[in-house]
Amino acid sequence: MARNIEIKARVADLSALQTRAQAISNKGAQVLQQEDVFFHVEHGRLKLRKQTPGPNQLVYYERPDQSGPKQSFYLLATVQDTDGLEQVLTAALGVRGVVRKRRTLYWVGQTRIHLDEVEGLGTFLELEVMLEETQKEEEGVEIAKNLMKQLGVREEDLLEGAYLDLAKWIPALW
Repeated sequence: MARNIEIKARVADLSALQTRAQAISNKGAQVLQQEDVFFHVEHGRLKLRKQTPGPNQLVYYERPDQSGPKQSFYLLATVQDTDGLEQVLTAALGVRGVVRKRRTLYWVGQTRIHLDEVEGLGTFLELEVMLEETQKEEEGVEIAKNLMKQLGVREEDLLEGAYLDLAKWIPALW
């Protein structure tokens, strides 16, 4: 499985964070509209990601629910027949929930910076340090911590879990 180091944090000032992210990014921002349909699975999380611009993807991942930098293991598959696959997975597994967001993506070296405006939840930052096969977890954690400092992310802003976990407390999303 591929690996990355992730953090997720609440954002109080999106405009200021966009300015800081753009200043350190080595690529221009890409804006994505995403809908993640999560399915019931025994281990980890399984979601069908519909996004514009594409490609659409089926994503399986395992990650501890803890704040701060953490290692995530994941598998991705590009999906051509998104509607058909969603029908099959819904019938076989059942839908756990749906998360819709507008994501602005920046790249800094091997790290994806996501500025997410999540429907019904608010604004968040995600960092994903894409680990190379030979890189140790500790190296990715250090990269994440350095970027957190550059972006002004405070420890008290860090979150556990996925957006879906936060969404369960907001009935309007269901």
